[in-house]
Amino acid sequence: MSTFAKPENALKRAEELINVGQKQDALQALHDLITSKRHRNWQKTLEKIMFKYVELCVEMRKGRYAKDGLIQYRIVCQQVNVTSLEEVIKHFMHLSTEKAEQARSQAQALEEALDVDDLEADKRPEDLMLSYVSGEKGKDRSDRELVTPWFKFLWETYRTVLEILRNNSKLEALYAMTAHRAFQFCKQYKRTTEFRRLCEIIRNHLVNLNKYRDQRDRPDLSAPESLQLYLDTRMEQLKIATELELWQEAFRSVEDIHGLMCMVKKTPKPSLMVIYYAKLTEIFWISSSHLYHAYAWLKLFALQKNFNKNLSQKDLQLIASSVVLAALSVTPYDNTRGASHIELENEKERNLRMANLIAFNLDPKSDGREVLSRSSLISELVSKGVMNCVTQEVKDLYNLLEHEFLPLDLASKVQPLLIKISKVSGKLASASSVPEIQLSQYVPALEKLTTLRLLQQVSQVYQTMKIQSLSKMIPFFDFSVVEKIFVDAVRQNFISLKVDHMKGVVMFGNQGLEADELRDHLSTFAELLNKARAQMYPPAKKSSKLAEILPGLSETVDKEHKRLLARKSIIEKRKEEQEKQLLEMEREEETKRLRLQKLTEEAEQKRLAAEYEQRKNQRILKEIEERELEEAQAMLQEAEKRGKKKGKKPIIEGEKVTKQTLLELARTEQMRERQEMEKKLQKLAKTMDYLERAKREEEAPLIEGAFQRRLVEEKVLHEREHQQEVELSKLRHEGDLKEKHRLSRMLENKNIFQERVLSRRQSEYNRMRAEAREQMEQLKKAHKEAREAKRKLLYYLRREEERQRRAREEEEIRKREEEEIRKKEEAERKAKLDEIAEKQRQREREIEERARLQREALLGKAAEPRPFDLGGARPAEPQTAAPAAAAAAAAAPTPGKYVPRHRRTEGLSQAPPSDPDRWGSGRGDDRGGDRWRSDRGGGSRPTTWSSSRTR
Repeated sequence: MSTFAKPENALKRAEELINVGQKQDALQALHDLITSKRHRNWQKTLEKIMFKYVELCVEMRKGRYAKDGLIQYRIVCQQVNVTSLEEVIKHFMHLSTEKAEQARSQAQALEEALDVDDLEADKRPEDLMLSYVSGEKGKDRSDRELVTPWFKFLWETYRTVLEILRNNSKLEALYAMTAHRAFQFCKQYKRTTEFRRLCEIIRNHLVNLNKYRDQRDRPDLSAPESLQLYLDTRMEQLKIATELELWQEAFRSVEDIHGLMCMVKKTPKPSLMVIYYAKLTEIFWISSSHLYHAYAWLKLFALQKNFNKNLSQKDLQLIASSVVLAALSVTPYDNTRGASHIELENEKERNLRMANLIAFNLDPKSDGREVLSRSSLISELVSKGVMNCVTQEVKDLYNLLEHEFLPLDLASKVQPLLIKISKVSGKLASASSVPEIQLSQYVPALEKLTTLRLLQQVSQVYQTMKIQSLSKMIPFFDFSVVEKIFVDAVRQNFISLKVDHMKGVVMFGNQGLEADELRDHLSTFAELLNKARAQMYPPAKKSSKLAEILPGLSETVDKEHKRLLARKSIIEKRKEEQEKQLLEMEREEETKRLRLQKLTEEAEQKRLAAEYEQRKNQRILKEIEERELEEAQAMLQEAEKRGKKKGKKPIIEGEKVTKQTLLELARTEQMRERQEMEKKLQKLAKTMDYLERAKREEEAPLIEGAFQRRLVEEKVLHEREHQQEVELSKLRHEGDLKEKHRLSRMLENKNIFQERVLSRRQSEYNRMRAEAREQMEQLKKAHKEAREAKRKLLYYLRREEERQRRAREEEEIRKREEEEIRKKEEAERKAKLDEIAEKQRQREREIEERARLQREALLGKAAEPRPFDLGGARPAEPQTAAPAAAAAAAAAPTPGKYVPRHRRTEGLSQAPPSDPDRWGSGRGDDRGGDRWRSDRGGGSRPTTWSSSRTR
């Protein structure tokens, strides 16, 4: 590896090697200098070295060397002088293009020379075999060897430049220009493979740009200039794709444009959107997507009408006619009938995708077919006033196909309109981006639509029809084509018919209960009855039990909801404030970092600039001195050569020569030579003037004579041609008179034949009219019977509802009567029970009264004195006193047992007064007497008075 102290030394060394024919060594020397880390500071000499370097790379077709050198040079001048890199790249592309054009101009057969499938592929095996088998190469092979390598190198040049400029925000314009030139290269030479690769390369560049957008010097797509450049590049890509008929790549380009618009959230200029929708119409038409094609035309019409101020009424009418015809070309039935669930999901996803491309926003949860449909499109055309801008033929065609009911004359009335429409075409003068409009492209689809409408209308009127009659009614196609059309329509359940080729008839109408008219008949009828019943007997509104139980619940819920909303808003505000504070802190830190970095870079740039200016001044002074010395030596040598040619001696000797002396002598010699040259030129100009004047004087009479002779010849020729025309006219007139006389004899027969045909057609018309009238009468009769049956059914239903209502009312009355009887019986039973209870209580009171009287009687007898046995035995009582004693014992108070006061007073009042000296007084003496009796009794238990209470 060679090392040079200064870049100028490497440049001089390379020039010396080039002069001796060693270009590879010169290229290697420059490559070593460029890739060296010693020379990373940009200077003007490096730019000169790069110019020489790319010239060598182009001349030797060294694409790898060129790419390495440009990458290294980009690193050197990225932050210092990007313009230098731009100039070098432009020079590189200019040289490559110039070499390729030179090679192409040398080849006589370009198409044979470029008959290569892939410019990046190596030499094919058959070429190697031919090179070894054939001794002499033909002209085609020589052209191929001459042109193809240069075009390969040019293609490699475009790829290299795009790779180098892909992430440089300062060279976006050069990147876009390179992409446009590469597109034009693919278009000019029909390079479809390279075009696909170029689109993929640009697409990957954009993906990487979005992936690493935070890196330094990356283009900012939010800037209007950058966005416009990228959109222009994609629009050019879309144009070239459609011109090369690469429809798949064109559709991907459309998706790229749509993705770019969604990425920046900004609508491009209307001029670009016009190109976008114009290309979409071509793509959808080629893919037979007539519905999307019509929607694209509708968007294009809206853009042209709203934003194109130069649009004339004729151009607007032509665009509106295209929109309406495109909408009518859509098949009037759904092609996804009977499809599987996966197919329906794919169709839904496809509709959403296409709707986004055409700028129609759909709900992903809804069915996209309900929005993007033929019916909604036609209704939108009517609502937006497109029908008011179309030609009269298109308007008549629309009314015939969508609103009129003419089963027998539909095709005959549509056919002349289609003939007129097929002749309408033209290039729009005020909309250059719109392709040439050819309304004839819609004629086949409109003929198919007319056939479907005719079959649909005929199926509503006729049950059977002959194939021959049906074929006459459809003049567009043969019956085999018509059969294919209605087979597809029957499969999609648009119409219902059968073909019997043995009988030669077509049978219309459904023959079973699975027809669309009968399938949902009962359910529809039930729904209508429910609606009618709800209107006649509206349901009573039930009061809310919750509102009765909790009257303040709604207010509480509202207050709680408002409190939660307020709390949520406070939390959100706090989060936003915290995020703002964090962002502000990050922004301040970033600002400080950028400020510090900017100051560092400015100081470094100032230092580099000062060093560069110092080196530049020194280099300039040195170059001026060297140049002056070289000029002086060159002037000396030139003066010596002129002196030798003229036989003069040298003016001065070489030893005595000084720079100032040589400059003075050279100026003097130049002035003298210039004066001599001016004198020679004046003399030559004078000689040329005299010569030209003499030539004109000599040729003037000759030109006049030739003109007079030409007049005479043309006059004779005119008279001869006029005479011939008169004779031919007479002959044609005589022949026409003879033909008229010959045909006049057939006039009577022609009139007879005409009357016969008219009478036959009149009779056929009368017969068909009578049949139609009879069928109408039958239909009226059938409708009348159906209405009568419907009225009877309604009457029966009303009677049945009335009967059910009366039955419900009687049942309610019966239930109320039974409830009243039950309540009455319950009251009587309760009264009887109360009476029985009252009697029972009365008896109990009587029993208690008798018991009380008995107790009182017993207490009165127990008050008398009783004799005791001193020997400790029980007192002797008569047998009759036992019940009285039991009653007295029951009435007397027992120790530890509560006795009511009224009973105590009653006992005391009935008892006689006792002797206090004999028995003692008080309850304690009685207990003492009892204890004495117990002791005297020899341990027997004391005798107490006890009795059970008798009720």
